[in-house]
Amino acid sequence: MTEAQNNKQILRALALQVKEIASDPRNNEEKVDFWKRHISLKGEKPPVFVHPDGAWAELLPQEALQCTGWTARLVEYELRKRLIRHQYIKDDVPITEVIDVPKAVDNSWWGVAPKRIPGSTRGAYKTIPIIENPSDWKQLSMPVITHDEKRTESELDFFNDAIGDVLTIRSVGQTNFSFHLMNWYCAYRGLDNLLYDLYDEPEMIHEVMQFFVEGVKSMLAQYEKYNLLSLNNNQVFHYTGGVGCTDELPAPGFDPDRVRLCDLWGAAEAQEFAQISPEMHEEFVLQYEREILAPFGLNGYGCCDDLSEKLDGVLKINNLRRVAVCPWADIAKFTPVLQKNYIMTWKPKPMPLAADTFDGEIVKKELENGLQKAKGGVIELILRDTHTCKNQPERFGEWVKIARQAIDTVWE
Repeated sequence: MTEAQNNKQILRALALQVKEIASDPRNNEEKVDFWKRHISLKGEKPPVFVHPDGAWAELLPQEALQCTGWTARLVEYELRKRLIRHQYIKDDVPITEVIDVPKAVDNSWWGVAPKRIPGSTRGAYKTIPIIENPSDWKQLSMPVITHDEKRTESELDFFNDAIGDVLTIRSVGQTNFSFHLMNWYCAYRGLDNLLYDLYDEPEMIHEVMQFFVEGVKSMLAQYEKYNLLSLNNNQVFHYTGGVGCTDELPAPGFDPDRVRLCDLWGAAEAQEFAQISPEMHEEFVLQYEREILAPFGLNGYGCCDDLSEKLDGVLKINNLRRVAVCPWADIAKFTPVLQKNYIMTWKPKPMPLAADTFDGEIVKKELENGLQKAKGGVIELILRDTHTCKNQPERFGEWVKIARQAIDTVWE
C-alpha cells in the first residue's frame, strides 16, 4: 500500500465517524445557532467552551497519529480531536462536517528566530535575549508571505478524493488573526529587559511597537493581495474566547471570492503588561493594538492579565465584542462596565483538572460565585490553560457537567 493510500484509508475511517456525530443537529446546527445568539448578545444562557491546551498531549499524543506527511497528520489530528471532544468533553463547541485544509502558505514573520532553552516541564522555556542594544533591532525584517499554489492544489485534490464525499472540505488561507506585540518584543529582548526598558529606553519600545504595527499591516496587505484571507465566523477558535460563529460577519458587500479584513474576527493581548499601570499599558502597547485591530469586523481583547482597571482604553477598540476575564480578575468589576454590550470571556481556574484528585465542589463553588457576579452582563465560560488532566480525560466532561449545573442554578 502506498503512503497516499494508507493516509486515505485512515482519514476515511475517521471522517465517517465524524460524519455520524455531525449529522446529529444537537452536535452541529443547534450548537452553531446557540453561539450565534450568544455572540449577537442575545443568548439565553452562557456557553461552555473547553480548550485543553497542553492536556491535548495526554488526550491525543502525536505518536497516536497514523498518517504520514504534515498536512495529512494535521487533518487526522483535527478529526481525532472532534471524536475525543464528543466522547469526553461534551461542551458547546459544534462538531461540524466542515474540515479546513490549510493552503501551503509560508510567513517569514520577523526574519530571525528567537532563542529559547527548553525547560524540563512540558511547554516551559527560557528566553535568551538576542537584542542587547537598540541598533540590534535592525536585524529583524518585515514579514514576507509566499504561497505554493501547486502544493495547495495537489493537497486539496488528495483530501477531496479521500474524504470529500463524506465531509465538506474547505481550502483556507489565514483564519487566525491574533496579535501579540509584547510577546514578540519579549521573545527577542526578554521580559526582565522589557520592564527596565519602560524606564530606561521608552523611545526604543515605541520604535519597536511601530515597527511591529507596520509589519502587521504589510503582512495583512499581502494576505489580501494574494487572496489568502479566509472567513473565521464559524467553528474556528477565536483567540482567548470561544468559537467565531456569527451572522454579523462577513460585512455587507461581501464577495465570497475575495475576503476582506472587515469580514473577519481579530484579537490582541499584552499579558506581559499584567502588572503595568493602565497609563503605561495605553502608552506602550494598547494604542498600537487598536491601530492594528481597527479594520476588523469584530474583535476580542485580552488573555491572562487582569483588565479590570484598563477597560477605558480597551473599550476604545473598534468593533470590540469580547473582553477576557482571567482567573484572578474580579468579575464584579467588569459586569457594570461591560453590561450587555460586550461578552465577558471568563476563564475559571484550570487547577482542579490538574490536581491529584478532582474536586468537583471547588469547581462548583467558583463557577456559581463567578456567574452570580456576572448577572446583568453577557458571559461565556472558557476552560483553558489546562496542561494536564492526570491522564483522566473524563475530568473535562465532569467540569462541563458542573458548569452547566451552575448555569442552571444561577442564571435561570
